[in-house]
Amino acid sequence: MAGNRKSGKEKGDSAARRGSLRLTDNEKRDILEHLETNRTLPEKYRFLLFDEKREVELVWNGKSNEVCNIVLPFQTIEQVEEPRAEKPEDTRNDYPLFKAEGISLDGRGRQLQGWTNKLIWGENKLIISSLKSGPLCKEIEKQGGLKLIYIDPPFDVGADFSMDIEIGGDTFTKKPNILEEIAYRDTWGQGADSFIAMIYERLILMRDLLAEDGSIYVHCDWRVNGYIRMVMDEVFGTSNLLNNISWKRTPFAGSSKARAKKFPTNQDSIFFYSKNKERCIFNQQYVPYSEEYKALFKYQDQRGFYRKTLLKTYSQETERRLKKEDL
Repeated sequence: MAGNRKSGKEKGDSAARRGSLRLTDNEKRDILEHLETNRTLPEKYRFLLFDEKREVELVWNGKSNEVCNIVLPFQTIEQVEEPRAEKPEDTRNDYPLFKAEGISLDGRGRQLQGWTNKLIWGENKLIISSLKSGPLCKEIEKQGGLKLIYIDPPFDVGADFSMDIEIGGDTFTKKPNILEEIAYRDTWGQGADSFIAMIYERLILMRDLLAEDGSIYVHCDWRVNGYIRMVMDEVFGTSNLLNNISWKRTPFAGSSKARAKKFPTNQDSIFFYSKNKERCIFNQQYVPYSEEYKALFKYQDQRGFYRKTLLKTYSQETERRLKKEDL
């Protein structure tokens, strides 16, 4: 009998564990009732019974952390040969950004060596899984891994692919063709939850395929951007959201938009996430200055062009003196 007794420390540990569950008597009875009747426990008990650190989570019917791990062989169907260089200068390699990454390009921007571009036809989930776990994975890792992924998934949950086309003062509706209906019939078969399940599994595969300094851009519109944002927060982490880019698709102009009883729906979202924001590659983009802007800067020194501006806090006497001294 003595051997079956618990020590004081063990009793204390058990009591601490029971206390950490923070279950009321009603909740305990509810759990027992669900177990006795072989029913699924309500979602709230996942946070009460288990050490769940996530405070916010998107949940849908059939959610699973299991992802595809199928590896299929790739077969070369067609190989497109680049035309030979017509001039010697076409083979130069003076692209500093690409050269720094060990990628050789000719004067036309064509890749001379390294992992060549591939257009792979097939079901994208199987393709990503095969790239992640197949023989091409070693070749990708040897070249530094995938640095950038851009995806443009279907937006409209509900399989409505018709669109309104305005010609003159008339509006015509284009109905979806048979290929469009078949292509997305299975994806949208069960509504929003089937779309989220589809994109969730693929985003996990893409995350695992990305290099540590890689990033991903996901283009979506108002129909699913709320779902995709929460899914990407869960897959990549909220801290790795770098930008929510607004893309204005069409200008606000006349006809039906002017008569609508709401603001126009004329912009999409592009979510920009990194795999690791501390190591993410980001090359600042620049555009040339306009001639009108450059005309404002008439002076130049070793640092570049500049212009002179009078500070409004100067007195009129000081301004006259500065003008005289040409300062």
